[in-house]
Amino acid sequence: MKRFLPHVVAFLVVAIWGTTFVFTKLLLLGGLTAAQIFILRFIIAYILLLSYCLARGIRWLADSWRDELLMVALGVTGGSLYFLTENSSMNYTTTTNTSIIVSLCPLFASAFIGFFYKSERLSRLQTFGTLMAAAGVIVVVMNGHFVLRLSPLGDTLAFAACLCWAFYSLLMIPANKRYDTVFVTRKVFFYGLLSMIPYLIVHPEMNIHLLFSKPHLAWNLLFLGCVASMLCFLAWNWALKQLGAVVVTNYVYLNPVTTIVFAWLLLAEEITPWFILGTVLILLGMYLADRHSHIRVPHCRRTGVRRLRSE
Repeated sequence: MKRFLPHVVAFLVVAIWGTTFVFTKLLLLGGLTAAQIFILRFIIAYILLLSYCLARGIRWLADSWRDELLMVALGVTGGSLYFLTENSSMNYTTTTNTSIIVSLCPLFASAFIGFFYKSERLSRLQTFGTLMAAAGVIVVVMNGHFVLRLSPLGDTLAFAACLCWAFYSLLMIPANKRYDTVFVTRKVFFYGLLSMIPYLIVHPEMNIHLLFSKPHLAWNLLFLGCVASMLCFLAWNWALKQLGAVVVTNYVYLNPVTTIVFAWLLLAEEITPWFILGTVLILLGMYLADRHSHIRVPHCRRTGVRRLRSE
């Protein structure tokens, strides 16, 4: 049960994130830009989390300036830079390309984490499993139409978003080791917003009046801020702390699956045999990738990096 609950939490977070495309799309159609949506949802999340921290007694700064810089890096890689590159990529390339590239971030996360933390390196079986899950993602997203239209700028932005989330997963290992989940998550929101100031200087308009003239937009934004941002980031970071970055990041493979299931339930979109095949590959691959991940490696030596347990 100790390991089962974090798996359930990670799955639920990915399932919720898979539904956010509908709410984001409605906000975009309502007149908000991708950057405005990110800023407003992070403001909501930060205010809620800050209020909670003030009520319980708040800790403002990390133990050292190096740790504070670590929090800055988390806010940029998991917040502003990730969302800007991902959302901007869809202006220059297809949604299919973006979905495939971004959903493959567990491959890069596993490689980065394995390079710095020997105890987190994948075995051959785990490597085979994560490659199988990646293949499943491609099958699900392509849905039988195996044609990719390359767009250098758009695909590069999507790849940048993929790398951002991989680095975020890597940086969460030392952050979770030294600080509690609420503190780290609050810092992610704060520095994610702070790093958006240069963008706001160039594009100061926020179109907040649209939220008052179109109340349904405000409800969509509240869902993104309260649930998809605050609650989900808290839950995701907690699961990272419990299971390790490699195991939890593999749940990103399920993102396109939950998106399609949500579209099937609410939009009556078709579930195809390709979707079923891809889903089976993803689930089987994730199972293999998680094999032996709980075993403690007795010894690890790597210059400048302490060994961490994967539990």
